[in-house]
Amino acid sequence: MDQQPVAIVTGASRGIGRAIAAKLASSGFSVVVNFVQSADRAASVVSEMESQGCQAIAVRADVGKKEDREQLLAECQERFGRLDLLVNNAGIAPPQRVDLLSATEASWEKVFTTNLKGPFFLSQRAATGMIRQIAAGEIPAAKIINISSVSAYAGSRDRADYCIAKAGLAMMTQLLAARLAEESIQVFEICPGIIRTDMTATVTEKYDALIESGLTPIQRWGEASDVAEAVGALVEERFPFSTGQRFHVDGGYHIRRL
Repeated sequence: MDQQPVAIVTGASRGIGRAIAAKLASSGFSVVVNFVQSADRAASVVSEMESQGCQAIAVRADVGKKEDREQLLAECQERFGRLDLLVNNAGIAPPQRVDLLSATEASWEKVFTTNLKGPFFLSQRAATGMIRQIAAGEIPAAKIINISSVSAYAGSRDRADYCIAKAGLAMMTQLLAARLAEESIQVFEICPGIIRTDMTATVTEKYDALIESGLTPIQRWGEASDVAEAVGALVEERFPFSTGQRFHVDGGYHIRRL
């Protein structure tokens, strides 16, 4: 059995997920790099980690599909024999930004399947395995970290499905934290704000102007590495008497101001 702690990071071939995977590798984790579309990108992530002495594998799996979730966990166990940390990072934006009165069921189902249903049932299965391994003394404890968004509480009328799914992820964090505390599993939510990624590339000018006009107290774009640093702090056991917390990585956007 691999003696290093092991993490699964969903959606880890690019953006925030890739930065999180790299941070975990530098923190001594073996990493399962989950991806869906780009095998080449995922392979480059694994290669980069291996060059730094980290053990890593890439696993193609759509978290919205039950059989893929099962395969992701199975490959993790087969390669490493344990799972200490699940980072639910995979998420998609709506195919189109439309007024909520024009929102479609097709978009709703697509967004909810990836952004909420998938993370919930992956966490359910992962937690079951973690509980078993903790009871057997194979791992000392475990964590689940959900990468949410300021959209969990800041409404966008043209992205209703995305906002509601992220709000659901926030409640999922609370429920899992309450249920799993007795099992030595901590659960946290990290809430990024305006982060420079592929997802925000199409609205760069919009957010440049908003940031310059004072949308956030810290007047700059967030970077994927900012989110990764928050994950790093959580896995370094700095919060032993905490669970269910939301950690804002948003330049202070969440602060109400007059």
